[in-house]
Amino acid sequence: MRGFLFTTASVFALGVGVAALFRRREQRTRAEEGLRRAAQAAGGYLSRYRLDTEEAAEHWRQPDGSVDVAQVTRDFLMFFVVPLWITSGVADYLCHRATDIEHTTGSYESLLHLAMLVEMGVPTLAALFMEITSPVLAMMIASFVLHEATALWDVGYAVQHRNVTPLEQHVHSFLEMLPLMALSFVAVLNWPEVLAMVGAGDRPADWSLRLKEDPLPTGYTISVLAAVALFNGLPYLEELWQDIRANGARLRPANQPTRLLEPRYPAPERVEA
Repeated sequence: MRGFLFTTASVFALGVGVAALFRRREQRTRAEEGLRRAAQAAGGYLSRYRLDTEEAAEHWRQPDGSVDVAQVTRDFLMFFVVPLWITSGVADYLCHRATDIEHTTGSYESLLHLAMLVEMGVPTLAALFMEITSPVLAMMIASFVLHEATALWDVGYAVQHRNVTPLEQHVHSFLEMLPLMALSFVAVLNWPEVLAMVGAGDRPADWSLRLKEDPLPTGYTISVLAAVALFNGLPYLEELWQDIRANGARLRPANQPTRLLEPRYPAPERVEA
């Protein structure tokens, strides 16, 4: 009887061991297949990445093999400066919300924000759809100057009634300099027209207004318009709506706080000789 039990237990243990061995082998096979597929996918991605970088290099190369600096500058403006400007607008909106703008500066400041958005939106639309001729360049310059004046007006009012934090001031530096950077790139890309506009070129200035002969990619244009509307236009309209809900038709809150702008450090005492 003991021999029969011992034999049965041995056969059972052997069966369990064989089953575990086959199961482990199956798991190893699945793991190896997964690794093989992952390697194929990674290899395909790297191959596509190499093709993409080669296509990009070809896109930035002139027929003589040199780098097309104008195309690189244009792409930098379209795919770095513009998205960074839109992102900075979102950050500025969040700074306003954090300082309870509807109970500190109210609709007065929110209307200034919308005014600045329009002042930069008009030249942006012109850059997207119009040929960069002398009147377009002149309008862009005037819009930038007007935007800077409005920004100074805005901050001068805001600091008297709410806390404009160092972070918000840093965001303002982006919102002030990115339009100047964009304007500078547009001017460099159309330098002959800039010279002609000021009478220093070798041809007369083009004072016509016309649509682009070579339009920007439709997908890019739609993406920029949608991003500006979604991430800049709507948030600032929501900000104005919150002001109206809190204060009605009044431009300023009824109990508007006033911050005393005193120097942080006292002036040094004059030492008599």
